Amino acid sequence: MQLRLDALEAHLAKGLAGLYVVYGDEHLLAQEASDRIRATARAAGFTDRSVFTVERGFDWSSLLGASQSMSLFGDRQLVELRIPSGKPGKEGADALKALAAAVNDDVLTMITLPRLDAATQKSAWFTALSDAGVALKIDPVERAQLPNWVGQRLAAQGQRVVAGEEGRRALAFIAERVEGNLLAAHQEIQKLGLLYPAGSLSFEQIQDAVLNVARYDVFKLNEAMLAGDVGRLARMLDGLRGEGEAAVLVLWAVVEEVRTLLRIKRGVAAGKPLAMLVRENRVWGPRERLIGPALSRVTESTLEKALALAARLDRQVKGLSGGTPGNHRNDPPPDPWDGLFELAMTVASPKAAPVPPPRPRSAAATPARRPV
Repeated sequence: MQLRLDALEAHLAKGLAGLYVVYGDEHLLAQEASDRIRATARAAGFTDRSVFTVERGFDWSSLLGASQSMSLFGDRQLVELRIPSGKPGKEGADALKALAAAVNDDVLTMITLPRLDAATQKSAWFTALSDAGVALKIDPVERAQLPNWVGQRLAAQGQRVVAGEEGRRALAFIAERVEGNLLAAHQEIQKLGLLYPAGSLSFEQIQDAVLNVARYDVFKLNEAMLAGDVGRLARMLDGLRGEGEAAVLVLWAVVEEVRTLLRIKRGVAAGKPLAMLVRENRVWGPRERLIGPALSRVTESTLEKALALAARLDRQVKGLSGGTPGNHRNDPPPDPWDGLFELAMTVASPKAAPVPPPRPRSAAATPARRPV
């Protein structure tokens, strides 16, 4: 059966299943869920533990042997199987189906996998595992959910932000500085527990204690762009630059979003349903909610001009040409990262006139841009 992460504690309180599959890319939450299953298993007498990691040439018969054998000392066994690639191959798929068909009361099996695509979740081996035991999907904590997640973690250690606007600002402050790095968020929250006693935390206390440990994902940049969140967009571009991300990859991600918007815009103008266009253009997840408002902000002409700017930026970031002071007014800014900000702003805030301020040459010292 499928189980949500927030239902795990209630499930474990009722008793253990014979097989668990923990899958997802949010490593902190996956590790915590696995630890809870291990602790419950130990308390239930599964004290003999074997761990297998699937690599090239892995001997699947050793796993099946361990899952079917008794401990030398008669203890119940916890068998852990880690498949980092998420792809067991044909031999592995057959072995996993055999494992699912031979659940043993004296052996608890826990399988950990990365995030799986829809096709893999419908595969025969995954379906067999899910039907025989519990499949626990670890969903990422999205940016909009992060302040609430931080608040829940603070409450778990007996702390809370002050009520009202100051408290909301404090949670937003933490979220901005740990975005994309949930393990760092966990560590910062633990640090607040060490620095301050239980009770309310002021914005000033949090500001003094929390470091800027955000890690930015180039593909999350599109969400900020579609949402029209100019402040977040500026922080993410500066963060990507400071982390050494290649400008050409950032340009590719932004351009793909502009092209998608232009295709959907033209499709809507031709009378096609928006829902059908969204599916055809593979717009899923948070982007699906944001695509409508973004389309209402931009015109087809604006998107065409954005692609023209992108073509000039492409030459610039590849060292084929570059904008220099005094050149044609259509040249991109001298700094390609300022050009990327200008390009993203054509979708985030098309009516604004982005004029990025001068920035230090050191990426590490680069301050966040602010819209003018």
